[in-house]
Amino acid sequence: MKYRYLSLIILAAFAAQGHAQISTVKSVPKLVVNISIDQLRTDYLEAFTPLYGNDGFKKLFEKGILYTNASYPFSPIDRASAIATLFSGTTPYYNSIISARWLNKETLRPAYCVDDDKYPGLQTKDKSSPQNISSSTIGDELKVATNGKAVVYSISPFRDAAVISAGHAGDGAVWIDDENGSWCSSTYYYESMPGWIWGYNSLKSLSQISHTEWTPVTDLSGNFCYFMNGGMQKPFKHKFNSSRRYREYKTSGLVNESITNIALQCMTSNAMGTDGFTDLLNITYYAGNFDHKTINDCQMELQDTYVRLDRTIGRLITDIEHKIGNDNVLFVITSTGYCDEENADYSKFKIPSGAFNIARTANLLNMYFGAIWGQGKYVETCFGPQMFLDHKLLEQKHISLTEATERAQEFLSQMSGVRNVYTSLQLLSCNNQRIDKIRNGFHHERNGDILIEVAPGWRLVNENNMENTLSRASFIQFPVIIYGAGTRAERIALPITVDRIAPTVAKFIRIRAPNACSAEPLF
Repeated sequence: MKYRYLSLIILAAFAAQGHAQISTVKSVPKLVVNISIDQLRTDYLEAFTPLYGNDGFKKLFEKGILYTNASYPFSPIDRASAIATLFSGTTPYYNSIISARWLNKETLRPAYCVDDDKYPGLQTKDKSSPQNISSSTIGDELKVATNGKAVVYSISPFRDAAVISAGHAGDGAVWIDDENGSWCSSTYYYESMPGWIWGYNSLKSLSQISHTEWTPVTDLSGNFCYFMNGGMQKPFKHKFNSSRRYREYKTSGLVNESITNIALQCMTSNAMGTDGFTDLLNITYYAGNFDHKTINDCQMELQDTYVRLDRTIGRLITDIEHKIGNDNVLFVITSTGYCDEENADYSKFKIPSGAFNIARTANLLNMYFGAIWGQGKYVETCFGPQMFLDHKLLEQKHISLTEATERAQEFLSQMSGVRNVYTSLQLLSCNNQRIDKIRNGFHHERNGDILIEVAPGWRLVNENNMENTLSRASFIQFPVIIYGAGTRAERIALPITVDRIAPTVAKFIRIRAPNACSAEPLF
């Protein structure tokens, strides 16, 4: 009998211990705020630290989990491909967003990543949807897990970032129209524009931007430059009164305050973070050069952009924490991992450089193929550093795509200014770690048959469409910061890739990671 009582006591103890463990498990946050900062760089972020307040970047550095050595696992990177990777947890090889634009292989015309004629715009002429994303996103999985009850919104000055981060199942994507300056959206999300966006446009319309003047936010940020080149810079003053005024405004230091204002309005109007279901608010800020100029042309503007960004992020964090509490919100902050390339004249400083003219090279390749197989336009067209072969012509001449691309690879690799040449079949079948980044940035439906890697310092030139871009292979350092919802401050120098952010958020809020994501959570 005494053994029976002893067994009961032991079972009761285990039950009490199990109850104690369950009771101490933290609940999931009521709101996740994903902040993607376009072209944020660690060197600039650190350079302007003396100008920051205590509620923005300094607070995130001191109280958040800071990963100092983040990177993207594919190449090349632009805003659209970066945002798609952040929210799908996988690379363009699986999510299919290789860049903001690619060539439509059927029409041989450029296609924009979120264009969709089936869904007219609201307050914009642009027709948009996320249908080109071929995998789920973290927002999609949140919607599935909550049977549609979670609220998912995306706010961005840019159409591509807004639509891609909202995913397929998001409640809304809102961005600034280039032509009229209104916050706009697509009928993919609504039959008509929601009242809160109409009201916001009425009260805080950008239509009066021609009367707005951008000057330094403080005397210090306007009179002292932290850049070491170019000598002392004069304070700047910009007015937005040209025909491109809304495009210019979207690349100015002023736009981030407008983004914060409508993001907070979105949160309030949609009661985000107020019930038992985790909601998701995706925000894109801008930290690039003004009007995409070179850094030498806008040093003071860039400095002021970072100072203003620090202030507005501080205001966003403070307001959200005040409304729903620090333990109820998780902030995830990172960069799009690229920057506008400089138009440096390397030849002036005797640095190896040159111009690789891809249109002329395509003509030479056609002549080479013609000498082997007879006359014909084997290369249909070029787009960026890619060549698209005429598959029907190859079939008519009974030439395999493998033979044609391998011959092209051998021919092109001998050209000046070519660092490497890849074929579509090579990238589809190869399992070589040395070219993993190129393969991860490739998608067979979007890319050409031949991809040319132009040597660093050389310019890719296409006289047919006036393209002239500088090739660089330099690494842009940027951080990943996770703050709030009970996380403890930590600084981690271990290299990470940003495809691990989506599974980390998924684990934090206890849902499945996106369906093409195979990366491990960060913790």
